[in-house]
Amino acid sequence: MTTLVIHASVAIKWVIEEEGTKEALALRKQALAAPDLLIAECANVLWQKVRRRELSDQEAQFTAGLLARADIDLVPMRPYLEAAVGIALALDHAAYDCVYIAVAEAAELQFVTADPGLLRKVARQASGRYANRVLGLTHARA
Repeated sequence: MTTLVIHASVAIKWVIEEEGTKEALALRKQALAAPDLLIAECANVLWQKVRRRELSDQEAQFTAGLLARADIDLVPMRPYLEAAVGIALALDHAAYDCVYIAVAEAAELQFVTADPGLLRKVARQASGRYANRVLGLTHARA
């Protein structure tokens, strides 16, 4: 079974129903990995949803517990920071998203995201270096 590196935008769809939830859930059949940054990013999404009154405090806490127990190989991100900065500079995109790409590239794996902004940046990159490495959620195969 091939491992996929997943973005927080994919993992959050497992516990918050929104567009792409069905596709995100299907990926759980795969072996999954992500930089440990995923935990903080998902926690931030839950906090934002509470602030917007889309979730109660209790729902956010419960959902955080589900995500904490998800079967994802969490990879320490420290070894990938230099590569992530290089990718961020190449794509002109936030370095924290580029940590995921750096992890995928180092392990020669594909990276799945539901972030349309990141997908646009990858598609626009002149060299196309990351085009085959980064997949949108609807293009990933479980």
